[in-house]
Amino acid sequence: MRERFEETGLDGLQSYELLEMLLFSSIKQGDTKPLAKALLAQFGSFAQVLAAPKQRLEEVPGCGPRTASFIKEMQAASILYAKAQVVERDPLSSWSKVLEYVRAAMAHNDKEEFRILFLDKKNRLIADEVQQTGTVDHTPVYPREVTKRALELSACAVILVHNHPSGDPTPSRQDIEMTTKISNTLEPLGIVLHDHIIIAGSGHVSFRGLQLI
Repeated sequence: MRERFEETGLDGLQSYELLEMLLFSSIKQGDTKPLAKALLAQFGSFAQVLAAPKQRLEEVPGCGPRTASFIKEMQAASILYAKAQVVERDPLSSWSKVLEYVRAAMAHNDKEEFRILFLDKKNRLIADEVQQTGTVDHTPVYPREVTKRALELSACAVILVHNHPSGDPTPSRQDIEMTTKISNTLEPLGIVLHDHIIIAGSGHVSFRGLQLI
């Protein structure tokens, strides 16, 4: 498989083969193919395997604490790589990289998470912060806390992001009302709300794309 990967890259491997090859870095002896297939069967996709909580990974036969930790390290590396693509560019001119990053960081989380990307006057990323973590279907968000943090960072614009663990990125009435409140709080201070993105396993939704901003 390594020879095939060297020759053809990722396109030459199926998901289970890539996972099998990577797992060999943690499991030095034995066949890693059964575990790779079991993990994919349990969680559904390569990305969902990486995003699975460590405790749930350890419930899969053959996936011990060391291997579960290794999988979480792979997830951290993939998120760091995706984030670097955003930090090194103007997020608004490399929107696909922003989406790749927030998908990697949030799409398969089992709890709702509210993240804010703070931008300077040239739309460069100042900070990327998770402001709130909630339950499977709700995250409390306070507009004044968003505004306070934007002022502390001297941000000129923000991008809001949160995930829907249900898999459906369709905004709820509460999502729309909350976004309107945040926009109305930021606008008098000259801070632009560029977008609010909802990320889910099935895709994403842009509030600007839906003309909700």
